[in-house]
Amino acid sequence: MLNAPPVPTPPLPALPAADPAVIPERERTVLSAAHRALTLGIVSVVLLIAFEATAVGTAMPVAADELDGVHLYAYAFSAYFTTSLLGITVAGTWADRSGPLPPLVTGIVTFAAGLVLSGAASGMWVFVLGRAVQGTGGGLVIVALYVTVSRAYPERLRPTVMAAFAASWVVPAVVGPLISGAVTEQLGWRWVFLGIPLLVALPLAVMLPPLRRRASGPPPRTGPAGEGGAAPLDRRRLRLALAVAVGAGLLQYAGQDLRPLALLPASAGAALLVPAALRLLPRGTYRAARGLPAVVLLRGIAAGSFIVAESFVPLMLVTQRGLSVTMAGFTLAAGGATWALGSFTQSRPRAEPYRERLTRLGMVLVTAAIAYTPAVLLDEVPVWSLAVLMAFGCYGMGLVISSTSVLLLQLSAPDEAGNNSAALQTSDGLSNILLLAVTGAAFAALGGGDASAGAAHAGDAARSAEAGSPVAFAAVYAVAAAVAALGIVVAGRLHRTER
Repeated sequence: MLNAPPVPTPPLPALPAADPAVIPERERTVLSAAHRALTLGIVSVVLLIAFEATAVGTAMPVAADELDGVHLYAYAFSAYFTTSLLGITVAGTWADRSGPLPPLVTGIVTFAAGLVLSGAASGMWVFVLGRAVQGTGGGLVIVALYVTVSRAYPERLRPTVMAAFAASWVVPAVVGPLISGAVTEQLGWRWVFLGIPLLVALPLAVMLPPLRRRASGPPPRTGPAGEGGAAPLDRRRLRLALAVAVGAGLLQYAGQDLRPLALLPASAGAALLVPAALRLLPRGTYRAARGLPAVVLLRGIAAGSFIVAESFVPLMLVTQRGLSVTMAGFTLAAGGATWALGSFTQSRPRAEPYRERLTRLGMVLVTAAIAYTPAVLLDEVPVWSLAVLMAFGCYGMGLVISSTSVLLLQLSAPDEAGNNSAALQTSDGLSNILLLAVTGAAFAALGGGDASAGAAHAGDAARSAEAGSPVAFAAVYAVAAAVAALGIVVAGRLHRTER
């Protein structure tokens, strides 16, 4: 299905509401007896990832400063997304062949190993390497979770599971910046990374038994005769994923080196990445063809633009407004709750006929939040106003991210769920990498690499004259806002035909 041309089909009907009278009590909700253990286990895994994202984002400015690597700040994020592309594709093929259990367990262990490597880093490049290892594990985990949802839950419960994933970000978003900021200021930023792997054991213990019962082994096949058995190993997809990861890494490296010589790795990266990405994503993705291609493209646009904007918020507030790392992290704290609220909104059965409209509304909110962010570079603009706008933006992201996940599963046959989920996550990660490369290059070229988090780390709120150029931050948000605005248009093309 990934490489098949779009075929006109009747519009997707709204999901009929299941009659509670004919559904056994133990299977009615995601917390009923048949689903409870697995739901708690996989939500715990998302909770771990959520806490890592909020905690690490808060500690990053101080880590980059102590490792003398502020000029490589974008690398700390893009390295994660670059290697996650490889992990995503490996997980898609692996899950379609053997079920979600092997890539999920491997991914969690790899994720924890990357955190330990970053936490023990003696230099910025070792720190970036740890983020790369972590990204490989994250890529394996996220696709395995999607396949688990498609295999273990009936279609009527999938939007609820996606909403539960979003809800699991609420507590980490609220307490993560507080804990991370306190640990960073009292014990040091390294313990933010070294402490998180201790949480790995609990999700594994909770989820492994029900996962083995409900979603282990190869999925049912949907070939001409409905053959069973494992899907053949798709070595071509693995080679393409490797080309995308290497190409993206070369582009990111070139983006941080503004000398003419950097054109060589940039050209090599583009030559590897572009043809490989065209083959990994559904045909028609780059022209927003209706149906699955538009869903995959929108996911990348939304995730890339918002991740870029969110990644630079703590650094901007620390260096330009003199906030402590704790207070800078709190600017994003409300976003976890509103993201979960947006995901809950789309999960309601009555929202199904309006999914496309809700998704477009979500992109409008995301665009508005990103466009407003550089306003706080002006001292006259209160920082709390950014917290309010980012909360609305996160509500929009909850609508968009969960809706694209649900639509993808609706458009995927059982034995295509792994590869199609991998395509969705590939679009997500590839957009993050490309936008971080572009904005990172602009940030460095305009003097952003001179920003220093040292004053905030030392507890001095006064900003020095060398705190970096506000123009560099403004350029980052101009690019991110333009990309998000494009998503408003793409959100109108999620169904295969006009309704």
